Amino acid sequence: MSTCQMSACHLSASPLDYAVWSILEEKACAKSHKNVESLKRALKKAWNEIALVKIVGDFPKRLKACMDTNGGHFE
Repeated sequence: MSTCQMSACHLSASPLDYAVWSILEEKACAKSHKNVESLKRALKKAWNEIALVKIVGDFPKRLKACMDTNGGHFE
């Protein structure tokens, strides 16, 4: 397994992976922002609303998916 593949698997298995960014983007970018400070406030608010318990609870399922694909791509 290459370093790139290992990194991809590691990121996919991490409970705080790209899924969190997707949630943050969906919540914080639901409306446009006039400046960076407005975006920062929206991101902080979105972060505080994320159900981290659910994300961490999904870890075993994501780890199994990573193992089932031998470290390959999965969603």
